[in-house]
Amino acid sequence: MIKGHQTWLFESRPVIIGSAAVGGSFEAQGALSGDFDMLYDDIWMGQDSFEKAEKKLMEQACETAIKKSGLKKEDIQFFMSGDLINQIIASSFTARTLGVPYLGIYGACSSSMEGLALASLLVDGKFAQNALAATSSHNSAAEKQYRYPTEYGAQKPPYAQWTVTGAGAAVVSNKGEGPRVFAATIGRVIDMGLSDPFNMGAAMAPAAVDTIEAHFRDLGIGHEQYDLIATGDLGRVGHRIASDMLKKHGIEIPEEKFTDCGMLIYKEEQPVFSGGSGCACCATTTYGHLLNRMRKRELKRILVVATGALLSPMSYQQKESIPCVAHGVCIEM
Repeated sequence: MIKGHQTWLFESRPVIIGSAAVGGSFEAQGALSGDFDMLYDDIWMGQDSFEKAEKKLMEQACETAIKKSGLKKEDIQFFMSGDLINQIIASSFTARTLGVPYLGIYGACSSSMEGLALASLLVDGKFAQNALAATSSHNSAAEKQYRYPTEYGAQKPPYAQWTVTGAGAAVVSNKGEGPRVFAATIGRVIDMGLSDPFNMGAAMAPAAVDTIEAHFRDLGIGHEQYDLIATGDLGRVGHRIASDMLKKHGIEIPEEKFTDCGMLIYKEEQPVFSGGSGCACCATTTYGHLLNRMRKRELKRILVVATGALLSPMSYQQKESIPCVAHGVCIEM
């Protein structure tokens, strides 16, 4: 049911019965490597293009999540997915492989929680018994499309971020054991006029703050209700901006409770500038690391707020600013 202005409250508490995270070679060297189900030592993944490699990542994540849930492809009623490649072809081609009824979504890097929210909505509304949500990104595919091919060796500013090569998937069901989806807050599009395609963290931070505030307001709660609140991929720069904005708005989340997936996924010594980003950043961190911590009973209740910058190469070339959105999902054990 709707709660407040923009939050869905799932009365049946849909359960995540299986989740998977797949990553590349750089992620294998990262801080969360032990939480991935599969890691590749080659960014090509045996394919002849980066786009095909990303499709393979998503296919592997979906197949692994379905297998871990104890289901078969035939048991999945709907597949919701998005990615960063033009016309979300990694998702569409994966849907072709799965042969499951498909709803393509696009929220840029917010797509992971958008998909999880929609999958939970279908299950809670009894429109599906089992729904699959997934997202993916590939560093080289994203660089080629949005900025410069890595072969150019273009210099980046220190506030830039590193697109995660990987894919995450989750099976949401009306029965079973596992973390349950309690609520989802659907974000508004926020545009503060920033136009630097490297400064994603600063552009997305206001959207994350807006969604967190809406979530607390709609449910009449505060940060005390959560063991952890994680934004999607603001990186260190965006995370600091979001923290400052929340404090100015009267919301002081303790530092140990407020984190960012882009800050968690890589090690300090890895050359990732301000931190990780990309659709796979929030997806792999949530469906791997965070859900693993919940299954170990280290975390009881978390809020994951995936953030997305809704620009395109064309909008950037036409000197448009960067509109952003953030979707938050509450998961409890």
